[in-house]
Amino acid sequence: MIEIRNLSKTYKQQKVLSSINLRISKGIFGLLGPNGAGKSTLMRIMATLMKPSAGDIHIDSISILSHPEKVRRMIGYLPQHFHVYPQMSPMEILDYVGVMKGVTNKKERREQVEHWLHEVNLTSRANEKIKTFSHGMKQRVGIAQAFMGNPKLVILDEPTVGLDPEERLRFRNLLSKEGLNKSILLSTHVVTDIESSCYEIAVMQRGELLLDATVEELKELACGKVWEGIVPSGYLENLAEDTVLSTEHRGSSVYARVLADEKPFYGAKMQEPSLEDGYLALLGGTSS
Repeated sequence: MIEIRNLSKTYKQQKVLSSINLRISKGIFGLLGPNGAGKSTLMRIMATLMKPSAGDIHIDSISILSHPEKVRRMIGYLPQHFHVYPQMSPMEILDYVGVMKGVTNKKERREQVEHWLHEVNLTSRANEKIKTFSHGMKQRVGIAQAFMGNPKLVILDEPTVGLDPEERLRFRNLLSKEGLNKSILLSTHVVTDIESSCYEIAVMQRGELLLDATVEELKELACGKVWEGIVPSGYLENLAEDTVLSTEHRGSSVYARVLADEKPFYGAKMQEPSLEDGYLALLGGTSS
């Protein structure tokens, strides 16, 4: 169990996090919010890379402030921008991380390295230098190193950036397996990754916690408010930008998906809301 208690962070008199309270149990917990919401700051504090200005986090009742070294061996972390030495290979990187996580038995460490290279589909490239890898391949190394050492908590900040559709599916399947016996905090702008993987979710904005609920409860915020249909000529120009969820040209017609309390135009039909619809409804119609 992870407990975040009254967590705050201030930079140069500017509050970046304001009294965050969350409980995260086993499974995959989603974290959503626009740029500047404070998500990465929260995750850096959880990873013991930054100290909070107030509050604390307990992982299995162990304080990250009182026992940071002990906590570091219990967590895996993929930062938003994952950087490693370009001359190293995936095999070397994962072996090094295993040592840092306290996996001192060479045979056990080797087995873990080979397992995670297989899980991220990099076995055939295990001994090649990282400098020859694409961004997506480097990201897969980052995902693998986060799971080394069998951590109780895995923190993933924008993990699917650069992954192609096949690897994104592989990643989702990996989360499904690992979420059975550990806590995984997943922060991403790819709302479909949250929708397909998470049950519980938190939404942040401007350093504050807006919502702590289930995925279905967030969707319900847009119930009865999502409409779709062929837009009359000139109609879009009269709509506020933050009410248009999407538009699609089909031949000479324009189909629009609109967030509105009442039918916005003739012929519009009410739709089942997606997670993104609920998310935008919560933020007031815009994610920027």
